[in-house]
Amino acid sequence: MYDTKMEATRTLKLRIKDKHAKVMLAMARDVNQVWNFCNETQFRSLRRYCNRPKVWLSGFDLQTLTNGFSKCEGVSIGSATQQQVCEEFATRLRQFRRQRLSWRVSDRKSPKYSLGWVPFKARALTYRKGQLRFNGINISLWDSYGLSKYELKAGSFNEDSRGRWYLNVSVKMRVEQSRVPDGASVLGIDLGLKTLAAYSDGTSFNPSKWYRDSEGALGIAQRARKKKRVRAIHARIANQRKDAIHKETSALVKKHAAIFVGDVNAKALAQTNMAKSVLDAAWTTFRTQLKYKAIRQCVVFAEVNEAFSTQTCSCCGAMPPSSPKGRAGLGIRQWTCGDCKAVHDRDTNAARNIARLGLQALVEGISGS
Repeated sequence: MYDTKMEATRTLKLRIKDKHAKVMLAMARDVNQVWNFCNETQFRSLRRYCNRPKVWLSGFDLQTLTNGFSKCEGVSIGSATQQQVCEEFATRLRQFRRQRLSWRVSDRKSPKYSLGWVPFKARALTYRKGQLRFNGINISLWDSYGLSKYELKAGSFNEDSRGRWYLNVSVKMRVEQSRVPDGASVLGIDLGLKTLAAYSDGTSFNPSKWYRDSEGALGIAQRARKKKRVRAIHARIANQRKDAIHKETSALVKKHAAIFVGDVNAKALAQTNMAKSVLDAAWTTFRTQLKYKAIRQCVVFAEVNEAFSTQTCSCCGAMPPSSPKGRAGLGIRQWTCGDCKAVHDRDTNAARNIARLGLQALVEGISGS
């Protein structure tokens, strides 16, 4: 594989200077008003025609109904943002298949307060001399990427739990594809709670439990009702988790030619008594980062059905009675195959089976094409 260059779309996140928070909040309130109008209008259209076929409004229909809102007195958003909100509402309505979505709350004192969100189209944002020009105002930010080098696409301004505002913008950039090193191996990954990721080569990724390590300090701050401190701790946990996973996934795609991951259902397990540990492990984030980084590096990536991967011997392929099974076998970390007498580490064995299944599916796909 030779070094090549290609274009890829990437989302850049940059922090807006705090002096613009008041202006951004005013725009966010207008965005919430458009969203709630779309929400109520859609729900009423279904109630009005309860004895007739349901009428689902499209983004274009909602744009027509909200036409002229941006010209009203006191409204701080432009028509491009108003149209983008309508399109986003229609998209989410189809995605979640509900008659009405959640309301967006603008009252900062409300426990249901919706963090600020101001979407925009590509034509609504320009960058010049270190500042953004948006909706007739100049916005300063910490430009760590050098936005002048990119063509800015659609995106949004977003508020975090600490009241800080960020620019999230899509850009097209030239990506230099690095050649996969000679002799690069195939890697199977078994996701778990005791060890976040066990690899088929016998190694593992077992970082500190981000939320668990900060749980004591978080509990103290919550009991003392120090809301700012609570938000700061949550932000630190999220940053630590994101940083560790980014470093690990980047290293994996540079060393391997093919990566296969078990398709563990994180959403289902998050509804059990293991929810806190499952959410802290961030399996979905780990897989998502691996996927887009593998595509960027021309590395094969696939999610594999991990059913019976723990119970099957990775050496002989048998499923002996001695293998761990069900809830009763969760505490068994090592076991010996009754057929071939191979000694297995529970997670490493599962990762090796995932790698084997991934290769098998890859070969079948190539031969069938």
